[in-house]
Formats: sequence, C-alpha cells, structure tokens
Amino acid sequence: MKLLCASDAIVEGKSHGLAFHGLKLVAIRRDGQVYVYKNRCPHRGVALEWQENEFLDASASLIQCATHGALFLIESGECVAGPCEGQSLTPIACHENQDGIWMTSSEND
Repeated sequence: MKLLCASDAIVEGKSHGLAFHGLKLVAIRRDGQVYVYKNRCPHRGVALEWQENEFLDASASLIQCATHGALFLIESGECVAGPCEGQSLTPIACHENQDGIWMTSSEND
C-alpha cells in the first residue's frame, strides 16, 4: 500500500488532483466515500480538469471532461453523456483509515 494523501486533503463534495509516482489522479469525496481515478478521459486520453482541482460539473454531481464535456458518474467512473458514452474512467483501488488515503492497486502507468 502507498499513501496518496491525508484524508483532509479530499473535502466532501469537492475534487482534487493528485500526482503520484508518475500517475495523474483525480480524487472525489462523496457521501463520505473517496473515489480515485486516473486523470485521463477514455475518449482521447486527455486530462479531465478545466482548472486546477476542478473536475466536477456545475452541480458537483458528475465528473466532467473539460475538453469534450463528457460526464462520468462519481461512484463508478462510467461515462453517461458525451463522445465516450458507455466507457469508463480507470479506477484506482484505495482505502481510507485514520492515517490517510492509501492506494491499494499496483498501477504504474
């Protein structure tokens, strides 16, 4: 396991970009649960954010690709609207404890 960040770095209802051993990630806390994905749209492989740490749509209920406007479910990463509909963001397995948010997968790319 590898420590991604302190728990308080991911605020409820907000998104946060992380760089970790060459991986660009996005983390979102929703209803107390933390979701982490590779920061890469499946349509063209571009970064998702339109501004630093800004990955969510105006309602803060979906992840939005700044390049194409594709919308992804926070809980699953599935694209529900846009050019990559039916595809998904790549999830990063993680868990949270009193020491922070930990990556449990062995992603290296």
